[in-house]
Amino acid sequence: MRTGLLTEGGYPYASGDAGLWCDRLVRGLGQHEFDLYALSRSRHQEEQGLLPLPPQVTRVRTAPLWTAEGDGGAVGYGRRARRRFTEHYGELVGAVCAAADGSASGAVADRFANALYGLAELAREEGGLGAALRSDLGVRTLERACRAPGAPRTAREARVADLLTVTGHLERALRPLSLDWYGEDALGAADLCHATSGGPAALPGLLARHFCGVPLLVTEFGVHLRAHYLGQGPGVAPAVRALLAAFHGRLATEIYRRAEILTPGNAHARRWQERCGADRARIRTVYPGMAADGFTEAGESPDRADPHTLVWVGRVEPAKDLVSLLHAFAEVRRREPGARLRIVGSPGGPEGTAYLGHCRALAAQLFPDEAEGAHAVGCNPVSFDEIGSPDAPTLPEVYASGAVVVLSSVVEGFPTGLIEAMFCGRATVSTDAGAVVEVIGGTGLVVPPRNPRALADACVALLRDPERRARLGAAARARALELFTVEQNVAAFHGIYLEIVSHCPVRRDLLDASGAPLPFAAPAESHVPAHWPATPTWALPTTEPAR
Repeated sequence: MRTGLLTEGGYPYASGDAGLWCDRLVRGLGQHEFDLYALSRSRHQEEQGLLPLPPQVTRVRTAPLWTAEGDGGAVGYGRRARRRFTEHYGELVGAVCAAADGSASGAVADRFANALYGLAELAREEGGLGAALRSDLGVRTLERACRAPGAPRTAREARVADLLTVTGHLERALRPLSLDWYGEDALGAADLCHATSGGPAALPGLLARHFCGVPLLVTEFGVHLRAHYLGQGPGVAPAVRALLAAFHGRLATEIYRRAEILTPGNAHARRWQERCGADRARIRTVYPGMAADGFTEAGESPDRADPHTLVWVGRVEPAKDLVSLLHAFAEVRRREPGARLRIVGSPGGPEGTAYLGHCRALAAQLFPDEAEGAHAVGCNPVSFDEIGSPDAPTLPEVYASGAVVVLSSVVEGFPTGLIEAMFCGRATVSTDAGAVVEVIGGTGLVVPPRNPRALADACVALLRDPERRARLGAAARARALELFTVEQNVAAFHGIYLEIVSHCPVRRDLLDASGAPLPFAAPAESHVPAHWPATPTWALPTTEPAR
């Protein structure tokens, strides 16, 4: 089977997101062929180069989303092409403005979809859309949609600067419409398109389905629409926020409507997809696969843990709410004076660096260094380390050093750190955020977010009960090995690939390089070496023997 794997800012770039998961999937499905179609996010990412690829990857094609050049000759549109562009783009932004107040209907979704495919057909015939989208004609078309009767107030209040910002974003998001990936020598030759996220990454799959009938599979371990909502900071103008949210919501709805199967990574992502109109019958939850080998030794040696140490591992940023964790640990220290807290992680960007400094200062304030005597050196019960430092050389050793692993987030997607702790057989205390409850499944303690007292109570309960810690740790390890390994992830996608292709046979008689028919190019029954009668034997009339 030939699969067109669609990525945005990820595999096969060396610095891409979710690259490890995609690489494990491709290597685990060695019986299939993969063509990689990658959208890059920055010049730096392209300069980093590609990862080493296995032999089943037969082609790699890339396209940038970060530059405004190289999108074809859209400037040379004739009068008829300009009229078609104005019509289709006007319909698309009209559907966006109609949905900007959150009251979109099925008619609006159809209007958006028809305009999207109309623009794709125009780009295929005329050579690109980029220059037209960025032109005065494109901006004026967007402005007319925002000022049209019935448009919501946020859209009508859009200023020129807001319109230019939205125009730039739409041009980048719609850039896949101008690519030459949809012929019989590219995605049209695939048996299946597999988009590794929603949004622009799934757009080539939508167009391959529209132009060539290739079925589409969409995997979302973190919902693209949710990530867009969370990424809109307070400095974004209300009109820009509303229009872009409506656009991505309309795009997500179309992707969910057209995909043969959706594979969210957890129930939290599944609920997002269902709210955007995804059909439950076409949703299969597939948990991300993680390598358990590096954590095996720690899981088999629970006695290595310091019975008084709590461990936190992750990327340091405000969403992880380390402030609540430090206040909770102050209560833990009051009730268990020998307790210690290890915070292991690196800051996530400039905001994370500032937040880490704030947490260090808070720890120094809450827990001043106290020495046992006049000639002893004081020691703070809270330590800050990074993976690779002398005190924290590897992740398994960090998890193995503590009796309880703590997660204190207020916003969380799929908690990979918790799964690593479960592989190590460690009891966990977590806040109820994202997919935490689904991952834990009764093998750890869960408390409400932003509740230091509840977090402290749960930590103290486990520190004082080693037998309960051991039982929870063993149950957590068994659950992780059953649900969250690479092997179960690869096996699940192998079955889904075959399910999709069995329901969506290829429409053409394709030949490989040797001239032999490709697998799945014709239904299996056409290869049965036998002559089948027009009327089955069981339907023939029977003659009863004479009495």
